[in-house]
Amino acid sequence: MNESKEVKEILAERGAVETSSPARRRELIKTLIIVFLVIMLILTFFSNTIMNRSLAEVSTEAANAGKLVERISRTGVVESNQSYDVTVDSSKTIKKIHIKVGQEIKAGDVLFTVDTVSSKELESEEETLESAKLEYQKALLTLPTDYTAENQKIRILREELSSLIAKRDAARANEGIASAARSEYNRNKAEFERLTDERTNYESTVRMLDSDSLADADIELIGNLASLYFAYISAEEEYTAAYGIYEKAVESGENAEIAKADADAKQAVRDSARSAYDEAKMSVRSDLVARLAEIKSTSAELSAKIEEYTANYGSSSEESYETLAASVIAKQNELESELNSLAQTQKKDSIDDQKAALDLDAQKKALDKMQEKFDKKKKEAKSTEVTAKYGGVVSSINARLDESPIDGVPAATIDLVEDGFTIVLTGVELEKAKKLKKGISADVLNNYRGDVEVTLKEIKNDTASGSKYRQLVFDVKGDVVAGDSLNLSIPCGSGTYDAIIPKSAYRSDNNGGYVYIVNSKNSPLGNRYYVERVEVNLAAEDETSCAIEGAIGRGDYVITASSKPIEPGVQVRMKDK
Repeated sequence: MNESKEVKEILAERGAVETSSPARRRELIKTLIIVFLVIMLILTFFSNTIMNRSLAEVSTEAANAGKLVERISRTGVVESNQSYDVTVDSSKTIKKIHIKVGQEIKAGDVLFTVDTVSSKELESEEETLESAKLEYQKALLTLPTDYTAENQKIRILREELSSLIAKRDAARANEGIASAARSEYNRNKAEFERLTDERTNYESTVRMLDSDSLADADIELIGNLASLYFAYISAEEEYTAAYGIYEKAVESGENAEIAKADADAKQAVRDSARSAYDEAKMSVRSDLVARLAEIKSTSAELSAKIEEYTANYGSSSEESYETLAASVIAKQNELESELNSLAQTQKKDSIDDQKAALDLDAQKKALDKMQEKFDKKKKEAKSTEVTAKYGGVVSSINARLDESPIDGVPAATIDLVEDGFTIVLTGVELEKAKKLKKGISADVLNNYRGDVEVTLKEIKNDTASGSKYRQLVFDVKGDVVAGDSLNLSIPCGSGTYDAIIPKSAYRSDNNGGYVYIVNSKNSPLGNRYYVERVEVNLAAEDETSCAIEGAIGRGDYVITASSKPIEPGVQVRMKDK
């Protein structure tokens, strides 16, 4: 172990000698610098590539100056200026359709073949008609309105009112005597209640005097008795204290005579205070007892008078004049309420009778129409063909084989070709409508055969869309039918503009129109591209391009599309063209 340790120390000394050689050290530093630079170059290259892959890829177009023909591109539906609907009775079934959409027909041509109405169907409708007639006859049989119960109640109320009035008038004749007696009764009762309260207070005070509990006694009844009592209690406490000092002096044999003299003096004060309190207490109690006797005597007299009034006039005033007068008024109100209720009921019943008469009238009219319809169906039961009243072009067919037509839905619609066709475009901006003139021709983009002509006939206010919009009415000629959709391109005039860009580059938000342009900045690793927002105004547009006004000119690159959402200031990469 010692030999291997020595060998390691010798080898370490040789290595230190070799690395300490200046040439060897320079070679090592040079190698490290080259490796560091290679690593930095590789990292820079790959970081740039990774960053470019994470950036949004944008497509751009250069703004150009030139001439632009402004157009309005809209899709319109062809409408017939004049048409009529072919109707078929819903009770019949379509057995054959002789026409197709776009077919030109003449007046009298057969349009549909239908089956005849079956006898069972006619029998069913006749039963329905007879049932409706029976219901109408039943509705005519109504009982007259009866108000016997209401009138009986009103009669009883009037009798009760007359009885109350008689009692009230009789009570009025005796009102003077009864009023005087009632006034005296009220005075006696009030005085009796007052004396009862006073008696209770006196009796309570006497009990307090007997128990020497003067703290809650009525001061008006006992006067200064409470202060005399408390003076006596205080003198008693001082005497007790002085006597205690005397007893201690006797035990100790010191100052016994002085303590005894002080105790005797305070005993005399206590006895004097007790005597004064007792005398005052007896006097007050005597007065209270005398007053209680007077109160009891007076209360007995008042109680007798109250009982006498109660025996003569009763304990309540239900039969007094005031009570009877109030009862008369209440009964009058009840009678008036019942009369008003009957009047309202009669008025409501009158309105209900009028409504019933209107319902009967409507029921009669419905019955007459049902009869007319049945008679017509019975008459036309053998008709099997539906023919055209006028010549024209079939624009729509709603009927289906082996099905009955739906009420209110025409079996077919015939356009009168001689009256022509129209397209109406709504919601056209006022500024664009001002550039149009009557008589200009619109290009029909889906007119593949080239036989359709569309001419502006009228420019009207668009009341539905608002005052800032107009309605364009076009005259249509050529091989069309109602319901065809035509893609129109309407020229509004041309002009020369400094900046024309694809329509896909123009954007707008709440702040107005704008475009995104690409600005480039040089860097050691090449050009960097950044997004900039430029506010612009839309001057004109056609199907693919638009002319704009703002801080943008010929040669500026506008962004038309991006692989990710973008916003001003972000870095992007250009799409390879």
